[in-house]
Amino acid sequence: MSIKVMRDQSQAMRHIVHVRNHLISVDGALEEGGADAGPSPHDLYDAALGACKALTLVWYAKRKGIPVEDIQVSVDRDATDERQGIYRLATSIHLTGDLSDGQRHELLSVAEKCPLHKLMTTVKTEITTVLV
Repeated sequence: MSIKVMRDQSQAMRHIVHVRNHLISVDGALEEGGADAGPSPHDLYDAALGACKALTLVWYAKRKGIPVEDIQVSVDRDATDERQGIYRLATSIHLTGDLSDGQRHELLSVAEKCPLHKLMTTVKTEITTVLV
């Protein structure tokens, strides 16, 4: 699958990300020279982790018959030490439904193993960039 990022020349920094049939506006914050007309790349990175945890929990709960009604995931970023090689993301999960303490702990354990959590923490990512 190829993701395309194309400039929207109506704004200083805004681009449109094309993922299959989906469009996502991305932009820089006002202090970066953007118009804040969409999330920043850092926002998308952080959001991907929260979305992965939520979707993984829905999938797992359905598969195991765990009566989850609602799942809300919050992601808080601490990028103060990013230039020193440390990027902190703190996630918190709010679950509703008739869940036992055991089911809640089981779901927390599952959330900690979502594919993006593992990708972000255990896999070496190699990136190549070329001009075409």
